[in-house]
Amino acid sequence: MTRGKRVFDVCGAVGGLLFFAPVLAAIAVAILLDDGGPVLFRQPRLGRCRRRFDIVKFRSMRDGQVTRTGRVLRATGLDELPQFLNILRGDLSVVGPRPVTEDDARLFGWLGPSAAGRWRVSPGLTGLGQLAGRTPGESLRLDRCYARRRSLAFDCRLIAMSFVVNVLGKARARRLLFGR
Repeated sequence: MTRGKRVFDVCGAVGGLLFFAPVLAAIAVAILLDDGGPVLFRQPRLGRCRRRFDIVKFRSMRDGQVTRTGRVLRATGLDELPQFLNILRGDLSVVGPRPVTEDDARLFGWLGPSAAGRWRVSPGLTGLGQLAGRTPGESLRLDRCYARRRSLAFDCRLIAMSFVVNVLGKARARRLLFGR
């Protein structure tokens, strides 16, 4: 990772945490009031060079069932806001391939040589494959494309696309942005 990309990531994570601080606090209170359980959830994922790390998310399930608060968090993607902490730790970038579990990487066939390019960059909170990929194969192709083409300007465009997706929803945003 270049120094400029790391500075961009840290500034983005700090900015995101400050901007979303009231939302983060409200979500934490909602989870506590909904079922009194822990606010955060950690899950092992694969990062750059397939290094394992624990991703942090707001907890959306209890006893194998999605909670009332969890339904809202998952539908809006707000369950992923704590991942700004992963960015500060250096586990994630703001933009990069989606961080997946080892089981998913195996299931999708992403552990072989055809997927090597995807593992050369840090995974991200958002990314080209996450925004435009409709299937695991298409997401892998887009992740490899991102790994070859990445730049701060491209990252800024993908962040802007992410806001469009969050506001309009993925299906409508895809039609608007990609004509499909």
